[in-house]
Amino acid sequence: MTAMALSERLRQEQDADADLTLLRNALSIESVTGNETRFARFLDQQLMALGLNTGRSCFAGERENVWGIASVEGPNLMILGHTDTVHIRGWEEYWEDDARKNPFGATEKDGHIWSRGASDLKGGICAAIAGYRLLQKLGAMPSASLTFAFIGDEESGEPGSGVSAGAKDLVGRIKSAEIPRPDFAIYVEPTSLDIYSAQIGFFIAEITITGKTAYFGRPELGVDALKATHTLLSKIWDHEKELNAGPRHDLVGASSVLVTHIDGGGFIAVPGECRLSLIRKLRPGEMLDVAVAALESALGLDHLPTGIEVCIDYPAGRDHPKGGSPVENDPDTEAVRLLQNCVQQTLSRKVEIGGAPYWSEMPFLTEQIGCPTVYCAPGDIAVAHTFEERIEVEEYLAAVRAFALFIAQFGASDTLAMHPT
Repeated sequence: MTAMALSERLRQEQDADADLTLLRNALSIESVTGNETRFARFLDQQLMALGLNTGRSCFAGERENVWGIASVEGPNLMILGHTDTVHIRGWEEYWEDDARKNPFGATEKDGHIWSRGASDLKGGICAAIAGYRLLQKLGAMPSASLTFAFIGDEESGEPGSGVSAGAKDLVGRIKSAEIPRPDFAIYVEPTSLDIYSAQIGFFIAEITITGKTAYFGRPELGVDALKATHTLLSKIWDHEKELNAGPRHDLVGASSVLVTHIDGGGFIAVPGECRLSLIRKLRPGEMLDVAVAALESALGLDHLPTGIEVCIDYPAGRDHPKGGSPVENDPDTEAVRLLQNCVQQTLSRKVEIGGAPYWSEMPFLTEQIGCPTVYCAPGDIAVAHTFEERIEVEEYLAAVRAFALFIAQFGASDTLAMHPT
């Protein structure tokens, strides 16, 4: 069967109601970071129903990852995504007196399904599972091994979590051969069904500036932390200008630094302490250690005013102790071209190769186990983490067919693989 013929059969045989029911059921399960296990077990049930060899593992206490494996001869494809979502604080207040008030209600309106996790990234997880289920319905099984892996602790924002503990557990099990080593992976972060072969890196710096407080009528007895903070802010923004004027990456642009929070003062006295937070974006090719050193050099910490102390904390270690590494994969490979063709056949539009303007867990695969990895899934990253998180129904249903088409062809002959519309 040609790819064109298979694509048409997938369209004819797709059960849209069943695919949407799977998504709504997934969205109804609260899985804010730290509370992923109930959703992981739901996914375990879905994978078992497909006849896959499933497994679960605990990380960070009793939180669970889940995977399912279909083994045949040939290369191994991995489809993975994270099971946790960001918080829902303020959602109900934002949608008061609206049908979308329930963050887990999966309300359909204006051709979209609105819910926490709809875009980031339960839509991608469910589209991949539903795609494999559709292949089973057609009897068009894949020519290569397939591993689904769904892991927790990707999102940030909840105390004591968000350090990619689930990804670290997964990589350890791949290295020990408990889970097959993949030859190519799709991480289902939202891309609006474009393909991202590169991503930014990042680190967060939390800076505490300490001086000495004193009564406002005797300011000479104090050391003004707010004035020192002003000086540091000026140096940070000068550093930002240097980064913006520096090298650019074709897919993710220039490096940058952004001050995201500042807090200080509050008494009728000389401010004795100020705190600020910043996030530094790295383009592929930059090293985290070098970027951290460049920031600290730009701050001029060896030339602080007398009586001022500065402490810098890097709280967001991921694959690196101080942050998440940037990464890029070769976009001109057979697997990437095949994926691009499959999505194009499904959407009948040009599918772009781009770079992720976000950080996710691609480096764990690309850098730690040498697996070429891309991001590709339905959903718009622009609405992720917001009160307007949603996924377009038709894009989700198209993703089901695109994943099915790719799974069927991955590892098959070049003749079947290369039939773009």
